[in-house]
Amino acid sequence: MKSTIIRNGRIIDPANRRDEISDLVIVGSGIADQSAVNNPQSEIAEIEEIDAKGLIVAPGLIDMHVHLREPGFAHKETIASGARAAAAGGFTTVVCMPNTSPIADNPSTITWIKDRARDTASVNVLPAGAISKNLEGEELAPIASIVQSGVVAITDDGKCVQNHELMRRAVEYARMVGVPVLDHCQDYNLVGNGVVNEGEWSSLLGLSGWPAAGEEAVVMRNILLAELCDHHIHCQHISTAGSVRLIREAHARGVKISGEVCPHHLALTDASIQNFDTNCKMNPPLRTQRDIDAIIEGIADGTLTILCSDHAPHAAFEKEVEFDRAPFGIVGLETELGLFIDILLHQRKAISINRLIEMFTIEPAKLLKLDAGTLSIGAKADITLIDPNREWTVDASKFESLSRNTPFHGWKLKGRAVRTIVGGEMVWAL
Repeated sequence: MKSTIIRNGRIIDPANRRDEISDLVIVGSGIADQSAVNNPQSEIAEIEEIDAKGLIVAPGLIDMHVHLREPGFAHKETIASGARAAAAGGFTTVVCMPNTSPIADNPSTITWIKDRARDTASVNVLPAGAISKNLEGEELAPIASIVQSGVVAITDDGKCVQNHELMRRAVEYARMVGVPVLDHCQDYNLVGNGVVNEGEWSSLLGLSGWPAAGEEAVVMRNILLAELCDHHIHCQHISTAGSVRLIREAHARGVKISGEVCPHHLALTDASIQNFDTNCKMNPPLRTQRDIDAIIEGIADGTLTILCSDHAPHAAFEKEVEFDRAPFGIVGLETELGLFIDILLHQRKAISINRLIEMFTIEPAKLLKLDAGTLSIGAKADITLIDPNREWTVDASKFESLSRNTPFHGWKLKGRAVRTIVGGEMVWAL
């Protein structure tokens, strides 16, 4: 049996309130006590040592919002390539969205994704299932059946259920089977054909505007349903100051509602679209500096509890078209940790590194009821080594992802994962 000792690192394990310079022992695929390698009766045949001086040793990071595109869109990304990108970003577990082809709204597609991940993925890949059949928002998917097949949440991400009665029934079913509801908050009647934030830049460039109210109306709907059904609804990729305010007020009443943040909604404003760069076309769109400031305040005060990427790969030919016709989204797995550390820790000093690790580990693990996000003795050895002060330059040509659609190529960042360990095995190292 193989053993690995990570020496001299700063172990930050929020689940156990641990923050100390110490050694971490891995035996086989699990985290063990130091005595396991000191015991002369042990069957350990090989001991590898990693010097982690100056590094943070954290539980394996979790990204609960990624698009891996398989089945159906392997020219954009595969489960295997997306998993490699996750490992390169420091992530040991990812949750993939159901907008594949066929849609992940049935047990057979969920099983296919799980089998494919087992055979090809270097990290843990957990599927989310659809709320409605074919993501059309007209008829509920067989929620109980897909939960039995192994989904960790239900969502129509990429689309949004507009029928409030259907959404209510989905939340009630989710409560019965014990999974959270994740929602892409978008009121189609308010958003219309919008492609960028409604404001100064949409007017100057002649592009259809997407008002903040188009997100906030559905956030409000979700707060009401979470309160009515007494079940957790998680609002995906929050982008507006109004959404932060609504969630904060709901928390004060004890409503089971939460929100997540993506790095592009902190790093860029809607001014970034002035050159019609389709790599700045997001859903929801890039907003204003006022929105960014409110989101960072929401992160700092605990209103927004989870960080993620909304990793959305697209082939180059799909993005190299007129702005109106280009698909929404960017790749994010390989840049998000660096962006969040740089912005939240170094630039804005909004939170501590401990809180940032919480938002990537125990917060998503708690929401999704995962046995992950901890360095407890006996836990699976999913571990991320982070250098919070490492300076590096984003080079899209070196991405593990099959796609290159990022607005951050050439950006200089401070903070990066340097090793990723899954089940005791090194799956990526800088």
